[in-house]
Amino acid sequence: MSQTATTPPDGRARWESQRSFDELGRNLRDVTFCVVDLETTGGSAAAGSMITEVGAVKVRGGEVLGEFQTLVNPHLAIPPFIAVLTGITDSMVAGAPRIEQVLPQFLEFAQGCVLVAHNAPFDVGFLRHFAEQQGRPWPRFEVLDTAKLARRVVTRDEAPNCKLSSLAVLFGAGTTPNHRALSDARATVDVLHGLMGRLGNLGVHTLEELQTFSARVTSAQRRKRHLAEPLPHAPGVYLFEDDRGRVLYIGTSRDLRTRVRTYFTASETRTRMGEMVGLAASVRGIECATPLEAEVRELRLIAQHKPRYNRRSRFPERVHWVKLTREPWPRLSLVRHVLDDDADYVGPYSSKRAAERSVAALHEAFPIRQCGGRMPKVPALSACALAEMGKCLSPCNGSVAPTEYAAVVDRLRDTLLAGSEPVVASVSVRMTALAEDQRFEDAGSWRDRLVSFLRGAARTQRLRALTGCEELVAARRESTGWAVHVVRHGRLVAAGVIPSGVQAGTWVDQLRASAETVVAGPGPTPAATAEETEKILRWLESDGVRLVHVVGEWTCPVGGATKHLRVHDAVESSRASVAPFDDPRGLRPEHRPVR
Repeated sequence: MSQTATTPPDGRARWESQRSFDELGRNLRDVTFCVVDLETTGGSAAAGSMITEVGAVKVRGGEVLGEFQTLVNPHLAIPPFIAVLTGITDSMVAGAPRIEQVLPQFLEFAQGCVLVAHNAPFDVGFLRHFAEQQGRPWPRFEVLDTAKLARRVVTRDEAPNCKLSSLAVLFGAGTTPNHRALSDARATVDVLHGLMGRLGNLGVHTLEELQTFSARVTSAQRRKRHLAEPLPHAPGVYLFEDDRGRVLYIGTSRDLRTRVRTYFTASETRTRMGEMVGLAASVRGIECATPLEAEVRELRLIAQHKPRYNRRSRFPERVHWVKLTREPWPRLSLVRHVLDDDADYVGPYSSKRAAERSVAALHEAFPIRQCGGRMPKVPALSACALAEMGKCLSPCNGSVAPTEYAAVVDRLRDTLLAGSEPVVASVSVRMTALAEDQRFEDAGSWRDRLVSFLRGAARTQRLRALTGCEELVAARRESTGWAVHVVRHGRLVAAGVIPSGVQAGTWVDQLRASAETVVAGPGPTPAATAEETEKILRWLESDGVRLVHVVGEWTCPVGGATKHLRVHDAVESSRASVAPFDDPRGLRPEHRPVR
């Protein structure tokens, strides 16, 4: 924000706030557009289709500044149906220049403009393809797609579709599109002006607002875009607050001002976000040294304020753990909290159902008792139903010796802490048998149980590896410098970027000295929420991170659950991508009039 002095009629100078160009955006009247259209021999440049004609119109403020048109020799036969559609024949392009000559001429014509096309991915995709083929750097054009914009503006009552011919009729274009490049470009100019005129009545006056316009963003939302102006272009956390100071929504971004603007001017189409913006009276920003610090602060603030419009991370305390008890005849149980009782825990799970599935997978591999409470002092006369099915060693009636039972529990403990093979093997046998009997739904249920166990075990093993470290300092080179994070028992306690010109080691020592003091939590629980520690782990495992200082040992088991979980996730991802479905909407308008 800059300040300017004004002198009102009373003669006393006052300072008024003058918004910068970055805050205001670029007024559409001052933007030069280059509207381009191509005719081609087919639909894919990568498949060998060639350009046969280029047409473009340069406009600014409603005035035509220049036109560009040329046929292009494709050096291959034009398919008959294309010749009929466009009227361009082989004889017409025989003496035309090649694309190697035309492309640099067009790029010079369009230099400094915003490229506009109807169905822009097609036209711009062809141009970029041939630029790459010629080894020519592609200019960093901003691109506007009138077809995409029209789908957000034009209702189905106004036009049956958003084809150029339909929109030309709707907006009374002076040129009828006829599948010739220059004519179609001229018609697109009229469509662009028609769209801009309509959106101007809705408060869209800048290029940024035009590029990101959504009909679902109301005028009331757009009128609040000034709330983003005080925020910096820096990573951090933003908090939407109502007129009573209550926090409505919390988010994070690498660029606070740019991200918050999208809630008022961009394609933020979630209904609940529109409702939230309608209630918002202010937006508060908390600038952070690094993006990771911003993500962690976001989690902590959401847990603190529990904003009504945040759906995730509001209740980190609502988790479940699978506990292997410490008692004469240990068993598995579900608990809500980890205690300092020397027991072993797996989790946390976000739902009780997921924890129960994990327990079922473990019981398939290890026949320990499933009953609650203490064992009777006098052995029971008969075994329970689970023991008769071979699913329980039945310590209640003395069927198993304490040493034999303890050996099974030790194998279970090793599986929870460092491995997963016994559970994977046992459940896989069950799934195979069910599949052979064509009981595919039951096999799928067991697969879900196995995945629940793998996710919980992998989470525990990864958390335990970091929470056991008294202190870990790591750094990574970022665009702003070396980002340094100090982590103690899984909690982020300090973050910063090393300033230029300082001694790095001394600066890191000072950062460590100023960091928060942390006491280790019981068992595998971090000194923060599991979600926070997992974010830290993802950053630590990302490319370019260097360990600066470690107090303790940070290791993960090689044969742990993560290995099997990755295989499962890869299979699921492959299965989901086998039969992709095309978008059936085509160019139909997506905006419907309010009844």
